[in-house]
Amino acid sequence: MLRFVRMIKDDVDAIFERDPAAKSLIEVLLCYPGLHAVMFHRISHGLYKRGLIVLPRIISNIARFFTGIEIHPGAKIGRRVFIDHGMGVVIGETAEVGDNVTIYQGSTLGGTGKEKGKRHPTIGNNVVISSGAKVLGPFTVGDNSKIGAGSVVLKEVPPNCTVVGVPGRIVVKDDKKVNKEDTSIDLDQVKLPDPIMEELIYLRDKVLELQNKIIELEEKK
Repeated sequence: MLRFVRMIKDDVDAIFERDPAAKSLIEVLLCYPGLHAVMFHRISHGLYKRGLIVLPRIISNIARFFTGIEIHPGAKIGRRVFIDHGMGVVIGETAEVGDNVTIYQGSTLGGTGKEKGKRHPTIGNNVVISSGAKVLGPFTVGDNSKIGAGSVVLKEVPPNCTVVGVPGRIVVKDDKKVNKEDTSIDLDQVKLPDPIMEELIYLRDKVLELQNKIIELEEKK
């Protein structure tokens, strides 16, 4: 019981650190569905590990009804996990979520088939999964990585990377290692690279270059 209370305290602390809208402890305890979903999950997961199946699923479905967040009792959730807003978040049975992870609304940690065993992703520590992102398959998203809003990630992501697009592509890879004691997380979902726009700008510049060359050739005639 003491361990459960400590884990909930860590989750509450994470909310205060990452959400500037959080004003008081009472507000967080009563009005944050992400916290409620994680609390329900910690109970259902404990029962699931003891071999119970139906009761944990009932608890999971009650939590989904009240919070809009579905976490399978079999999923492993680390410490200081913050599900912000949360509506539409789905975390599958064999998913594993590390410490200090932030998950925004509409995100899915899902599988891609009907195979048994490990079929959902493993999320490392200090990862940010932005709004509407889908991480699908039994691979790992490395520590300190960021999944851009609306991205669909279908393969392994190394540590310290930023992934955007459909399908997800790594657009930033920072080799600088983060101090394990540093729990600060960059939650910026806006200032992400846009590889498609970069390509369009490149093509535009090339077209202008060709147009200028054509004009030069016509002037020489």
